[in-house]
Amino acid sequence: MINKVGQIMLYVNNQDEAVKFWTEKIRFHVKSDETEGDMRWIEIAPTKEAETSLILHDKQFIANMEPEMNLDTPSLMFFTKNLDQLHDDLSSKNITVGEIENMPAGRVFNFSDHEQNYFAVMEKSK
Repeated sequence: MINKVGQIMLYVNNQDEAVKFWTEKIRFHVKSDETEGDMRWIEIAPTKEAETSLILHDKQFIANMEPEMNLDTPSLMFFTKNLDQLHDDLSSKNITVGEIENMPAGRVFNFSDHEQNYFAVMEKSK
């Protein structure tokens, strides 16, 4: 039985630029930066204590190692307690953000990273 989501793999074109985006603009924390041989992976998360994290892998390296692997960006939904504040903060950092929309499950907006991958954010009070 699966009891939680541990890590989500993001395959990026430039790991250093991805780390810079996620830490400087989105305010994630680097939990680890590991290298084994030619392979490097960086674990980032919203907080250092977060149980679920993103792992940034070099897309080309993984494509060469596992040609059949799907390297598309997953559709991710993040949660925030203050959607308006986060929307304003990301907008002020020249991040492409969508309009805040009212959906049946709550208020949401999307944003894109430096590689034009889109992610969603939903307001959740808990």
